[in-house]
Amino acid sequence: MPGTVRHAAVLVIDDEEIMREILEALLVREGYSVRLASGGAEGLELARSLPFDAVITDVMMPGMDGGQVLDEIHKLDEDLPVIMITAFASMENAVSAMKRGAFDYITKPFKNDEVLVVLRNAIERRRLQIENVTLKQDLQARYSKFANIIGRSPRMKQVFDLIIQAAPSRSTILITGESGTGKELVARAIHTHSARADKAFVTVNSGNLPPDLLESTLFGHVKGAFTGAVYPKKGLFDLADKGSIFFDEIGNVPLETQAKLLRVMQEREFMRLGGMETIKVDVRIIAATNVDLKRDMEEGRFREDLFYRLHVISIHLPALRDRKDDIPLLVQHFMEKYGEENGRPGLELSPEALDLLMDYDWPGNVRELENVIERAVVLSAGPRIGPDLVPDHVRRTPSLQIPSVVMPPEGVSLKEVTLAYERLWIESALEAAGGVQKRAAELLRIKPTTLNEMIKRYDIRPRRRKGPAADPSTTATGADDELEPVGRNSD
Repeated sequence: MPGTVRHAAVLVIDDEEIMREILEALLVREGYSVRLASGGAEGLELARSLPFDAVITDVMMPGMDGGQVLDEIHKLDEDLPVIMITAFASMENAVSAMKRGAFDYITKPFKNDEVLVVLRNAIERRRLQIENVTLKQDLQARYSKFANIIGRSPRMKQVFDLIIQAAPSRSTILITGESGTGKELVARAIHTHSARADKAFVTVNSGNLPPDLLESTLFGHVKGAFTGAVYPKKGLFDLADKGSIFFDEIGNVPLETQAKLLRVMQEREFMRLGGMETIKVDVRIIAATNVDLKRDMEEGRFREDLFYRLHVISIHLPALRDRKDDIPLLVQHFMEKYGEENGRPGLELSPEALDLLMDYDWPGNVRELENVIERAVVLSAGPRIGPDLVPDHVRRTPSLQIPSVVMPPEGVSLKEVTLAYERLWIESALEAAGGVQKRAAELLRIKPTTLNEMIKRYDIRPRRRKGPAADPSTTATGADDELEPVGRNSD
């Protein structure tokens, strides 16, 4: 289709030769490409064989009239604008045609400017419709590349755009976001859409190994490097050569290992544990974290130079509570996935169950939602998943527990009481929010940065958990697996 209004193609259908000539002269002078037809049948033949941006047709014509022409043209292209030309005597037919989908009508005798204005509006609408269809097709093609990353919300489209832009480069990428948001999926998408796609994608679980073993795993070791090193061994960087290496939770990498990792990024070389030989390597590093690395850097737990090396391109994955519009899509995806795995295709989720899922804040994000849907699919007895299959903890929204009010001891000032209760409010909010500072700040109606400063001021530390040990990756410190995750920052 022509890209501008002035160069658009117009089909004129009229049984009167003088009318055809008048319209042709007017439209050609304005820069339009014009084809003429003396009747409805001839006009339809042209419409079938050539692309047009608009049609101008007389209403009253022998044989096939304008209304019939309109119907047949819309069978070929329902969005093609058709403008009717009518005498006052046939106004009723023109109004009827408008109800059947005509763009507009012009009465005889007409003014040239009136014809041009109506035609310009029709072609502009046609252009916008084509742009809209093209945009939708482009979005579908663009975002269907990320089959395992589900989402159409504006924030997820920003993530997809960043992946598309960053993947072909050699740049280091840092992926941030809470646990369960899908950081490894994004890392794999970056690798898949890069020039390294046919090479290895190697994942490093940064926080699960002691420093010596982590370095041996990354860089390999020579014979005799440590007790038990009977044979030399290659590391993950060797396996990832020409490919990508993904550091999951890079904030857990010990400081001494961070220095060696920095050398690989700067010099593209490393030495094996216990060795002296320098080994060249071409590896793209993709890292992920659910903690505030900048804060860790300021507190001396993360190297400043490594932080800025990693922070070339940053992709932040929003929490599920911040993109709830994507929950129905995710639910459908997981129902299909686990329905197929468990021989339960075609399951449906009741509106009441979906409402419960939409109201919940999902501290475990997409991973938690996936677990809930898998459980529901496995336990469902019929074709429909109802609210009874939604776990109890999802049904209940965390509420802020107001600390009990008691009279202060004699001699205690009002300021001291205020500070004590302020601390209790913060601790209560953190507990209600599962340790996520952003959610706690929302409960307290203050800024997350303000809450973070207050936590530091009152030296609020994670509470001991009763029962099984917590996942270290969800604690405030990430170091003691017996600590309650109070004070974890989600930003």
